[in-house]
Order: sequence, then C-alpha cells, then structure tokens
Amino acid sequence: MTSLRERFQTLFQPPENTLEVTDSRATLSLPEQESTFLIGTESYFSQPRDRDAYDREEVLQDSLQAWRFNPLARRIVEMTTQYATGGGLKAVCPHQPTQNFLDQFWGHRLNRMDKRVGEFSDELCLSGNLFLLLSTDQSGMSYLRILPSTDILKIDSSENDIEQELAFHLRVPGETEAIVYPGYDPQTEQTDGQGRLKAVVLHYALNRPSGSQWGEGDLTPILKWLARYSAWLEDRVRLNRFRNAFVYVVKARFGSESERSTRQLQLTANPPAPGSILVTDESEEWSVMSPKLEALDASSDGLAIKKMIAAGVGLPLHFLAEPESSTRTTAEAAGSPTYRRFSERQRFICSLLEDVLRVVVKRRAIYDPDVDPEVMVRVEGGDVSARDNRELAEAGQQVAQVAADLYERDLIDAREVLRLVYRFMGERQPEFSKNKEIAQSE
Repeated sequence: MTSLRERFQTLFQPPENTLEVTDSRATLSLPEQESTFLIGTESYFSQPRDRDAYDREEVLQDSLQAWRFNPLARRIVEMTTQYATGGGLKAVCPHQPTQNFLDQFWGHRLNRMDKRVGEFSDELCLSGNLFLLLSTDQSGMSYLRILPSTDILKIDSSENDIEQELAFHLRVPGETEAIVYPGYDPQTEQTDGQGRLKAVVLHYALNRPSGSQWGEGDLTPILKWLARYSAWLEDRVRLNRFRNAFVYVVKARFGSESERSTRQLQLTANPPAPGSILVTDESEEWSVMSPKLEALDASSDGLAIKKMIAAGVGLPLHFLAEPESSTRTTAEAAGSPTYRRFSERQRFICSLLEDVLRVVVKRRAIYDPDVDPEVMVRVEGGDVSARDNRELAEAGQQVAQVAADLYERDLIDAREVLRLVYRFMGERQPEFSKNKEIAQSE
C-alpha cells in the first residue's frame, strides 16, 4: 500500500520532463540585448568571409569621419595618393586613332582623369572598394563617375564564380526600391533602339580576402588606434591646461562679511598682472593655490600608440611627424618598405585604369570603326621616389657599355641589349615600340 505522502506527491509533483520544459522556457524568455541579438546570424546576401552589411557600413562611416576630423588619417590618405598618383599617369597605345580617342577621353571636361585618378586612390584608401559607373553617349564617348561604397546594397555574382559580378544594387535616397545596374559583360554589349549602350558598373577591390566580394580600406585596421590616440592627446591637453591653472588666496582679518565681499570685488575688478609686484601690510597674506596632479610622463604611451598606427599603414614614424631618434641612414632604410608599398599601389591603380580604358575603347569601337577594340593599352606612372634615379642612371650607363661589348662579340642580340639596359635602369621595356635600327638588324 502507498502511503498518504506518496499519493500527494503523485498528484501534485510535476513529472521530470515537465521540469525540463519549464527550464527551457525560462531560458528562452530571457530578455534579448544588443550584444546578443546578432549572435550566430549571417547576412543572406553576403558571402561567408565578408563583413555583415551593418558592420561594413559602420566601418565605412568611421573611416570617412576619421578622414574628415583626424589629421593623422587625412595625412595617411593624402600621402598614399601623392606617392601613387602624384607623379602623373599617362595612357599609351601603339594605334594612333585609338590613342587620339584615349587623349580625348582622358582630357574631356566631364572626365578630367588627371584629377579623378586622385579621387580613385582616396576612395580605395578609405573603403577598399571602387565602384565606377560607366555611361556612354551616342557618339561613343564614355564618362566615369564614382559611386559611394556605402550606397551599394548588394552585389549579384555568378553562382560558380564570385568574381563574375552580374549586377549592383544601388541605394537611392528617399526611395524604397534600389536601382540595379548591370555589371560589364562584353558578350552582351549591344545598343538599344536609340543607339545607346546601357550604363554599367565596374568594381575594383583592394585588400580583399579570397572568397570575398568586398575589399578593406587602409584605415580599417587602425580606426580604433586613431580614436585612442586622439583621446589620449585630448586628455593630455586638458590635463596640462588645468595643471597651469591657479587662483590667488588672500587671508586677512575683516570686521564683517560686507568688508570681505568689498575687498574681493576690488581684487576681482583689478587682479594683479603677471610679473607685477604686489606690496601688502601685515593685515593681508597672499598665496597661490594650484592643482597638484602629479601626472607621470606619458610620452612613451603616445609613442606606442603612434607606432601601432604607423605599423598598420606601413609608414615609418618620420613620415608621421615623429622623428624619434632616427638618423638619416636609418630613415632611408625604414623608407624602403614604404616606397615598395607605394609602388605596389601605383601598379594596382595603373592596372585598374588599363581595364577601364579597354572597356572604353571597346565601346567606342562600336560607333567608330577606326578604333581598334583589341589594341593593347598601357598606363604608365611617374617615379614613386626620385632618390634612386642617379644610381639607376649610373647602373644603366655601366651595363650599356658591357652589353654593347657583348653585342659586338656576337654573344647577345640587340633585343637582349635592350632588355639589360631597361632592367638595370629600373624601367619597363616597351612591348610595342622598337628601335628602327634594331628592327632592321633583326
């Protein structure tokens, strides 16, 4: 027989599985917070290795704000643009009618490519992405406009190749529907009923991980360090301001509160000037009260943060107004990796410009048969650094003498002579222009 206690437990105690359900419901009923709301989620429209849309937009806005208000960020972007494009870029083509069109496109008042290439470099530094809207009129002249990276909502790519971008969804202020621009596809290029080509978008990404659609800006890894350096510097300025603040304290015997107030008003109206001599009698005693903050020397902290910023963008400290204790020799040695980085950026910009110009030429060829759509177009950049020009010139002169001697002995041909001279002078050998005498000798 069961006891009365066992019967009551059977009637009123819930089963074990009910307790588990209750605990799980209690866990699910916990309030959601901003820090836990997006845990385990991912964007449906982005790739697994890309940032989420909200995170990417926040980083882009932070980079723009840093460029606007932070002198270090502004200088980093300006320096990259000055070294990569400041020497000037030039489009070169062996086909003269095509070269004439390229000159027209480059100098057109609606393109002004000499100025616009600097904007290309700035946008790549800030966002790591360059979206170019290419439109063509009925004469075959094309025009370029930069689309802000923050306005691109989504990029449609091919199912089996993420780098084949098919369409771009552009945000329109005040509109709920996005504008969709197709990506450039030479196989589907054709004019409409009015003889016009559709506007297309060209996308170029910098610092892009493999398997991603979006690039990363140069300022992205140093944004938090720029903010910390600004906060540290502002605290130091505020601290030094209050450290130098002081007030005069006057002690005297007054018969009443009104006498004390009257004396204070007199001193407030005519305070003693700095460096003046103050003579009082025994009834008054003057002293100075100042804050004793006892702040330690924090220059090493600021230098450590600045080193983090310099390392993040590949610049030596003397490029950021921080000579430290470097000599001329160490400064030149520290500048070599920086110039290599600037040269790499210049090659990237030249490569994307060559791709843009090839698209422009192919579109022009639809309207103008004199333009060769398959001609090779090359963009040449200026010297990143002029310090090695003399050394390269001396090396080229010496190797030219040696190569000429080998050529006279029939040990090398004329093409090899040119290759050696261009190689030691640090220049790229022209692929489509040859010396007439060498061509005849061959």
